[in-house]
Amino acid sequence: MGIGAPQKIFGSVKSFSARGRLLSRNELQTLAESRNLDELVTRIKGTVYVNAISKLAKPITAEKIESALRAHLADVHYSLLKAMGGSPVLNAYYLKFLIWNLKLIFKGKISGRAYEEIEPYINLHAEELIGRRDTVIKALVAKDMEEAVSSLASSEFGEETAKAVALYNEKKNLQVFDTYLDKVFFKQLDSALKASGEHDLVHLISMDIDFYNLLSILRGKFWGLDEQQIQDLIVTHTTTAPKDLLGRMINAESVKDALSELSNTIYKDLIPQTDNAIDALSQFERSFEMTIYKAINKTFTRMFSFSTVVGILKLTSYEVRNIAAIAFAVEQQIPVQTVMSKLVIAE
Repeated sequence: MGIGAPQKIFGSVKSFSARGRLLSRNELQTLAESRNLDELVTRIKGTVYVNAISKLAKPITAEKIESALRAHLADVHYSLLKAMGGSPVLNAYYLKFLIWNLKLIFKGKISGRAYEEIEPYINLHAEELIGRRDTVIKALVAKDMEEAVSSLASSEFGEETAKAVALYNEKKNLQVFDTYLDKVFFKQLDSALKASGEHDLVHLISMDIDFYNLLSILRGKFWGLDEQQIQDLIVTHTTTAPKDLLGRMINAESVKDALSELSNTIYKDLIPQTDNAIDALSQFERSFEMTIYKAINKTFTRMFSFSTVVGILKLTSYEVRNIAAIAFAVEQQIPVQTVMSKLVIAE
């Protein structure tokens, strides 16, 4: 069911106003030039994140800063969710908060960390807003990875996390959890888009799904998965990355051959010019994210479109990620130019 015109107008106006408050490249650079985390926090207090960051207890760490920013992002998302009357698409995007915590929990369990070691990194604010604290808590208090998976059995994460454990036990690659948990999100997003009837979202969401599908195929190749295992990672197909293209990429001999299958698609300009598989993967991921970022900004050429609401959520989440990356760089004394080159911002 589509969203009513008054809600779209309200959501769109809120989105345009929030976009005007996003940090510029220069402002992000000023944050990155902080000499230490205390100075960074002082500088963040001059932005819209002042309330989120003011509650931080000392000693300040990059992880605490990121956690506070993610709680702020949850508040932004939740307020838009309520304003738009519970849109299925916004509900699907909200799942990313739960997935973020579940990824941390699984990585902690695999590393043999106890509850006390994982718990400080988990911020349950987003789950508390929608009454889903139990889902994450059960996985968190589980004694090991297998018990964490069984605690999720009745949730939307059950089937895919069980597959992730099986594949992890075979390949011993932590990233399989990221991929399978992301798969849950993209399946929900695809269903939500179909249920919403919001045609102006098709382009943006198709790009998101293509990003997941294409990267999953390339990673599957890199991890040495067989064709059936890679096929299982695919969520759905789109007009921009149809079933036959995905099939040819899955059947390709190598990462390089899979990427060359994109040469007759709208993504042809994203094919990296390198024979090194690791470099090719990271370059492709970076180029694709920048393409998505540009597409999001283009949604703001239309007033009163629901795509601007999805757009502002995505832009705000990129901003939170950017500031979190800056916090990590300041903490680790990484050069300013290095961190600035990794941020998702206008070029």
